[in-house]
Amino acid sequence: MTNTPPPAETKQKRQRLVAVGVAAAVGGMLGMSYAAVPLYRMFCAATGFGGTTQVAEHAPSIHGTRHLTVSFDANVAPGLDWSFEPETPRISVLTGETQTVFFKVTNRTDQEVTARAGYNVSPGISGAYFDKINCFCFSNQTLAPHETAEMPVVFFLDAALEKDKDMAVVAEITLSYTFFPVKAEAPAVAAKTDSAKDKSRL
Repeated sequence: MTNTPPPAETKQKRQRLVAVGVAAAVGGMLGMSYAAVPLYRMFCAATGFGGTTQVAEHAPSIHGTRHLTVSFDANVAPGLDWSFEPETPRISVLTGETQTVFFKVTNRTDQEVTARAGYNVSPGISGAYFDKINCFCFSNQTLAPHETAEMPVVFFLDAALEKDKDMAVVAEITLSYTFFPVKAEAPAVAAKTDSAKDKSRL
């Protein structure tokens, strides 16, 4: 004769299993959502998807035969009182040839401000062939009150684009930047000091 658990106990076990299953599913979805952002960035960086440019460590050894026009666009996000513009609006670029251009930026406020530039190129397909060797967009930029700075961008167009049929109809590429304000973090040392003072008063 087998012992059959009472209906109430069986129901509780099922509820526990369902709860564990739901928790596991939620945890899995959260983990996937956190992982999706860096994975998406890696995908864009590797493929140029969405106009994401590439990063190169040195100039190419192979030059192509095709010239394209590269235009430069500069923008400032709301809340950032900076002026920002390219010193040269457009240039003709031979594939595989390294170019250096400058952007001029001025902090128009009476205080030090830190900002960081986001960027992309259009048309989006050209991002896979637009290689940057040096760019101010790779790090935060801090300007003193009313300071003006010239910021260089060193880049080249990969000669491999000449073999891409989709790039055959592209005659002009636009490199676009937008500076966004960066909020200053509270100094950790000061926070620890204040905490120690509070404890000493107890």
